[in-house]
Amino acid sequence: MAYTTINKSTAHFDTKLYSGNGGTQTITGLGHQPDLTWVKSRNTTDGHSLQDSVRGYGSATKLSSYDNSGENNASGGSYGNYGYQSASTSDGFTMVAGSTPGQNNKSGNNYVAWNWKANGSSTTTNNDGATTSYISHNSTGKFSIIKYTGTGSATNIGHGLGGTPDYFIVKARSASDWHVWCNNFPAQKRIKLNSTGGWSTNTSIFASLPDATKIYFGSGGDVNGSGVEYICYAWKNVTGFSKAGSYKGNGNADGSFVYTGFKPTFLFYRNVSATENWEMADTQRSPENLDDKLILYANANNADVSTTRFDFLSNGFKARSTNTAVNASGNEYMYLAFGQSIVGSNNIPATAR
Repeated sequence: MAYTTINKSTAHFDTKLYSGNGGTQTITGLGHQPDLTWVKSRNTTDGHSLQDSVRGYGSATKLSSYDNSGENNASGGSYGNYGYQSASTSDGFTMVAGSTPGQNNKSGNNYVAWNWKANGSSTTTNNDGATTSYISHNSTGKFSIIKYTGTGSATNIGHGLGGTPDYFIVKARSASDWHVWCNNFPAQKRIKLNSTGGWSTNTSIFASLPDATKIYFGSGGDVNGSGVEYICYAWKNVTGFSKAGSYKGNGNADGSFVYTGFKPTFLFYRNVSATENWEMADTQRSPENLDDKLILYANANNADVSTTRFDFLSNGFKARSTNTAVNASGNEYMYLAFGQSIVGSNNIPATAR
């Protein structure tokens, strides 16, 4: 029997909704001090914004999930002009509108912010791999923010998770594609976050499967260019709190059920078999367990879309659509979910014991 070690899920992950004020404001009410904050405007086509405590805060450290630009670069200007996170606080974050506000704190815009706790801006030097990495790690929530410098030839880095990663995302701080790996991927498979393309094999990106201490990279410039600095966000599954995994679509409106062991409050999913969007759903934007969910696309700058996708259940989620994005017959899907089970309960169905 497996029991959750997470007493309060919001101490490690929390979603926050807020309205922009066109200036500077501090958003409070999170259950923790966030180390990775991912923000998107809900009612406009302003882009995504990712900032973290390891790279630091300010106008020059923004990355966007839907393109391959480097920090503080965007088509037609700099990310900093569109607003930015200037600080992380004990229970929130401070946002600045910038000279051309939009992505973080524009008056009249409504925003969603997804927040993960690591271990602050002070990193630990890790020499488990052939290449030194610098890690901020949450040992309870099993989340690591990893910074490393590429070598230009195949190498590996320590991740500090205390077990094999189940999901990670890698991006150069300069211009490059985002690359994602999930525990349902065979060796050398990867998929791009800033693309609608399906998964593919690329030995120059992920050279082999990760293990309990290391992540392995090929010589590709997107993950391991000589002298290039990279950031990696990595998670390991935690019973009753987080789950990365996969499922097969059945092409039926009474869709596939996916067991997580907790009720999801955030779900990030992707059809890896087809050309599709990366979709993001959460219970703050859609608190009622109805068929229609408000979703955002991680690879695009759309506003909230209302559509039939999933029911969020006490121990997982169930597809309620035949749409290719969530439930095409025989297609392979990957997901990353966070939520909360009843503390002290194993929450495992009898057939799985």
